Amino acid sequence: MNRLLREDRSAGSGGAGEAEGDGAKGGRWAHNDEFNHDFPARVKLRGRFETYRGTRGFKLDMESSQNTMRAVCVPAADRPELVIETLAKPAVRPGSVRVRVGACGICHSDALTVHNVFPGITFPRAPGHEIAGTIDAVGEGVTGFAVGDRVGVGWHGGHCGRCDRCRRGDFITCRALQVPGMAYDGGYAEYVVVPANALARIPSELRDEEAAPLLCAGVTTYNALRHSPARAGDLVAVLGIGGLGHLAVQFAAKMGFETVAIARGAQKASFARELGAHHYVDSRAVDVGEELQRLGGAAVVLSTVTAADAMQPALQGLGIDGQLLVVGAAMEPLAVPTAPMIGGRHSIKAWPSGTCVDSEETMAFAVRHGVRAMIETMPFDRAPDAYARMMRGDARFRMVLTA
Repeated sequence: MNRLLREDRSAGSGGAGEAEGDGAKGGRWAHNDEFNHDFPARVKLRGRFETYRGTRGFKLDMESSQNTMRAVCVPAADRPELVIETLAKPAVRPGSVRVRVGACGICHSDALTVHNVFPGITFPRAPGHEIAGTIDAVGEGVTGFAVGDRVGVGWHGGHCGRCDRCRRGDFITCRALQVPGMAYDGGYAEYVVVPANALARIPSELRDEEAAPLLCAGVTTYNALRHSPARAGDLVAVLGIGGLGHLAVQFAAKMGFETVAIARGAQKASFARELGAHHYVDSRAVDVGEELQRLGGAAVVLSTVTAADAMQPALQGLGIDGQLLVVGAAMEPLAVPTAPMIGGRHSIKAWPSGTCVDSEETMAFAVRHGVRAMIETMPFDRAPDAYARMMRGDARFRMVLTA
């Protein structure tokens, strides 16, 4: 399991991992018929059309391509691979819209689909929950959105509206939460059909490839920080400056926190300061906890890494009432020193991404303050290569598929 989320993990006790997973994002995936938006039944076309694998291109005649699309799918529960297929274009349903995908970010959580980690995912399935594009069809009953609108869909891919969590307005913890690429086909495709209640409007200042990572890594870090106990001027440390962390450092600095970036190696100090960090801590060279205490103790340590042994030293750096805030998922247990926690009134909390409205506010903040994800783009046909590059830990810092 650990290897699936990130192969480049921190080594040794006290080493803050640069490599990070993409979110402690809640643990509910709904696959009942009532909320399943797998439109329509999957069809693999025969005759003139073939199933393409790997990074080969497509040659479709114009008449046929009006009713078909390309999609990168996990073919079966026991086949952890990505296969490029030609499928029937999905039909829109009441309460939903069809989006022509302009860009889709590749997230470490996509491995949950590729490797069938959670029960209930039906296959074949197209991964992808960092979707940016343009509405090309609107289902019956949808108001407020029209053909041509630019929209995005993130981890929050729909909610039931009736469970106890939805009745409290806490849609991200919906008991039947739908995640694109798990509950229904995601953005590794030319078109995706999604519930209208999951749509976030994309500002005109952002291109699709810029917006896509903000719908997952962006909203996860921004939302966690703004709901944390830290206030402007407080010391806030970001553990790891990879795919999540490089955005978290930017957000923290722009929010007015005294920002500390923690990673491995002195060579990353200049990069951390370019992102806006006021301090850099090399976890290989110094004791992380002692260094944070020297700076006055952290109000919040936002952990974006996927290794529990990298989080543990940061607990020693919390100030009074300080909080370890976890958004990177480690599979192994975290050892917690309870005695100093009691004396310092410390706490540990996790944060699960955000809703479509949170995504809109994340993008608005990013536009206003100049926060951007550092991305590498690859065309749709190279999705298997882009996914492999992300899983090796070679991406700097987010891989994005483009139409």
